[in-house]
Amino acid sequence: MGCVIAMAGKGGTGKTTIAALLIRIIKEKKLGSVLAVDADPNSNLADALGLQVKESIGAILDDLRDHPEKVPANMGKDAYIEYRVQTAILEGDGFDILTMGRPEGPGCYCYVNNSLRNIMEKLTNDYDFVIIDNEAGLEHLSRRTTRRADALVLVSDASCVGLRAAKRIADLTRELKLKIKKEFLIINRSNDKIDGSIAKDLKIDLLGILAADQEIEAASKCGNSLIKLKDDNITLNALRKSGEKIWLCN
Repeated sequence: MGCVIAMAGKGGTGKTTIAALLIRIIKEKKLGSVLAVDADPNSNLADALGLQVKESIGAILDDLRDHPEKVPANMGKDAYIEYRVQTAILEGDGFDILTMGRPEGPGCYCYVNNSLRNIMEKLTNDYDFVIIDNEAGLEHLSRRTTRRADALVLVSDASCVGLRAAKRIADLTRELKLKIKKEFLIINRSNDKIDGSIAKDLKIDLLGILAADQEIEAASKCGNSLIKLKDDNITLNALRKSGEKIWLCN
């Protein structure tokens, strides 16, 4: 069964950037196959990885709702949904990516969401690593994508708002009784000295404090792939040193 790494945090703290960099490091270390799951409705993970999404799960759900006749007579609904999800997986260089998106139309997707949970469990078994870039509310982690994670990586800036959001997310995983083996906090884009005890107050292991990175900021503004960052990038090097705690899932 693959190692599931779930990313979460307040919008704008850089969790998608950290997710993309972790994917790059796992790829360069040749640790195994990787499936990136963009579960944030504001889907940016593919851009950060230098790919262009062709179809999202949300678009598939809308299509299935509007055109139920597309399900072949000799194929069950579950099998058809699984087929469409498989075709939506985009192949990158050393990793695959699946973009969840969000359905645009009204209606109940309970049946489809249940099917997606089953499909994602199968996909987890097909890859060595599954990295999920969640929205702050963890909707996909608790309802659609998976109910477990080997590592939950909470990304925050040094602000009280960001840290409170990280605590709320951690509390939510416990309320939902999700199976989380390890929890980590990354404080991103901070050039100030921060008391490490802040993580103890949140009851989360502080993985690291990352300084503001002009190279990454420039790449993000220009829409450049983070896969192509220079090897000596300061944030990459910091994550190389601390990241092993994340992907050592056993």
